[in-house]
Amino acid sequence: MFSHIMVGVQDLERSRKFYDALLGTLGIAPGVANRNRFFWRGSGGTFAISTPINGESASVGNGSTLGFAALSEEQANEAHAVGLAHGGVTAEDPPGYRGEGAARLYLAYLRDPDGNKICLLYRPPKNV
Repeated sequence: MFSHIMVGVQDLERSRKFYDALLGTLGIAPGVANRNRFFWRGSGGTFAISTPINGESASVGNGSTLGFAALSEEQANEAHAVGLAHGGVTAEDPPGYRGEGAARLYLAYLRDPDGNKICLLYRPPKNV
């Protein structure tokens, strides 16, 4: 459905380091520079950061969340910890399962250095 998702950031280099570390734990190669932007490409599409081209300050979308798929609880936890170690801050409850039955998901929330909300999501096999 999506070709890419891009979020605005204040400090491109600080955010590049954060996302290189966080996304690296999910098996995604470091971001590639293109002017005032960085792009990370994975099998599910492209994620990018950019300083706003209109010269104004980047702002956080109220109610928006960037969801990144993890292959296991452990990978979600590792990405969460790495994100916190690279300038992220906690958001919502600690990592853990939420929901019941088929809707049961493992979620680990944090915010990037600019305040964008991130969810590392592991969807267990249906027979678990």
